[in-house]
Amino acid sequence: MSIWNLKPEPVIGIDISSTAVKLLELSYSGKKFKVETYAVEALSEKTVEDKKIIEIEKVGSIISRLVKRAKPKALHVAIAVAGPDVITKTITMEEGMLDVEMIELIREEPAQFLGEDIDEIHVDIQILGANEKEISRVDVLLAACRSETLEARITALELAGLKTRIVDVEKYALENAFLAVTKNDPEIDENEIIALVEVGATTTTMNVLGEQQIIYNHEEIFGGRQLTERIQERYELDYEQAEYSQRTGGEGLPDDYETEILNPFKDEIAQQISRMVQYYYSSSSYGKLSHILIAGGCASISNILEPISNKVGGHVTIVNPFVGMSIASRVNKTHLMNDAPALMIACGLALRNFDENKN
Repeated sequence: MSIWNLKPEPVIGIDISSTAVKLLELSYSGKKFKVETYAVEALSEKTVEDKKIIEIEKVGSIISRLVKRAKPKALHVAIAVAGPDVITKTITMEEGMLDVEMIELIREEPAQFLGEDIDEIHVDIQILGANEKEISRVDVLLAACRSETLEARITALELAGLKTRIVDVEKYALENAFLAVTKNDPEIDENEIIALVEVGATTTTMNVLGEQQIIYNHEEIFGGRQLTERIQERYELDYEQAEYSQRTGGEGLPDDYETEILNPFKDEIAQQISRMVQYYYSSSSYGKLSHILIAGGCASISNILEPISNKVGGHVTIVNPFVGMSIASRVNKTHLMNDAPALMIACGLALRNFDENKN
């Protein structure tokens, strides 16, 4: 699925999260994907909040540095939007209408389709197929984003000399990478029901994949920023210092960091994931989870799997979106594997460059 796809062009995926900017370029040859280049740089506090860029010039400068460092071949980009300024929903409309006619009708009556009036919005649609109950109507996926949110991302890319070619919704970029993992990982049967739990900076999200699409989603306010804040408070550091120490496994921190701060936080992650899995079983009827994949920045915490496996049980692994892919010689494989769990969205965006049957 491709939202706001202006025209097909070779693209790099750039994921702008609340804590970092991630760049990824893939190629495809001989029925196999290849990681050509990637780069990640952390963001300072409050540069991006609630998925909205606050300091556009700073983000543009960081993207420019990433481009100089990674030297991607493509200069066109696939980006994603998310957060409170983005709406996605399935609506029904009359069969036979042109896409432009559907979009114009939505713009004329936004409250009817979006549930609220939005003065400045970008809208796109994708026809999903005939409606099961009304044969004269079709189901349509509607995606709408406030212009301010979208244009901030486009401007930041332009400051780095890049052009936006695809604007996706984070959920669908994640789904794209999730599908690629299930198809390429020999330990996973793509017909099984699989959970992806992403422990991000501020939220932990559980997505369940079944029948080749996300069938269940649940989100809780909990993430790696809490660990950063505890480091700040205990060792009297500023945000950037604490975030750096958190990312480097406690580099520069006193000996009690692991026992007093890190291990209790890992136990909290395990408890949070256990509660989410229990809630899934109590509130849905989709069936038993065959695999639980852990993603997000916190998935790179040393020995994080042990407390999660002890608490949750079953087959729990760290997700690797690059499973089955080759890696260019100029890419540091150790660094890539360490960052891999946090690169799911960037990977899903980079995959937009290729036909579905290749991923």
